[in-house]
Amino acid sequence: MLLLKKNSVRILADDFRVVAVIPFYNEAAYLKSITEETQKYVDLIILVNDGSTDDWLESTKFFSGVILHNECNIGKGAALNKGFLKSIELKSQFTITLDADLQHPPSSIPDFINCIKDYDIVIGNRNMLDVSMPIQRKLSNFLTSKLLSIKTKYDIKDSQSGFRIYRTQVLNNILPSSNGFEAESEIIVNASRKNLRLGFTQIPTIYGEEKSKMKAFSAIKGFLKVLFFR
Repeated sequence: MLLLKKNSVRILADDFRVVAVIPFYNEAAYLKSITEETQKYVDLIILVNDGSTDDWLESTKFFSGVILHNECNIGKGAALNKGFLKSIELKSQFTITLDADLQHPPSSIPDFINCIKDYDIVIGNRNMLDVSMPIQRKLSNFLTSKLLSIKTKYDIKDSQSGFRIYRTQVLNNILPSSNGFEAESEIIVNASRKNLRLGFTQIPTIYGEEKSKMKAFSAIKGFLKVLFFR
């Protein structure tokens, strides 16, 4: 059985009831803060480095969880998959995903854990009327959410939210084949085909100085592929 180090105490992998998967690409400025805050609410953090070229190593020198690596920047979907597979390997009960750029407040994690009792997957809903959210984000999220709602028969309000919690036991059935940001939409499609229970919980809308790494053309192309060919 795998032994890992957590808070200077060796514990068995079966003790990792709640695992957080945090993919990152050039987020050195935020890694220390996001890991310190997240570890207050989970048993283990899995960081997935998607080919970062910044000073991420310095930012994680005191981090005591698991760090996985992609040798080059493959995409968020590929990074999530790597983290999911490790969480499955560790036999965790729940797997939480959140972004590394502090747009997802770890303080909301208890709300997800409470909500997952009645579902297989819970997605965080941001307030689309919040003035801090860029207008282009609102429009793209509205359109993708509506189209995915039609395809999956779920009432999806925020399809682009990466702040989610999963029952780890369902992950093998919904792993995305997409490497990019569209992977999170593909997961919803896969979940609908498996008749999984999908729930939602309200989360704050936070936008600061971070810059989106999503490339519009690639994102649209990937989403259309998921919509029509998945």
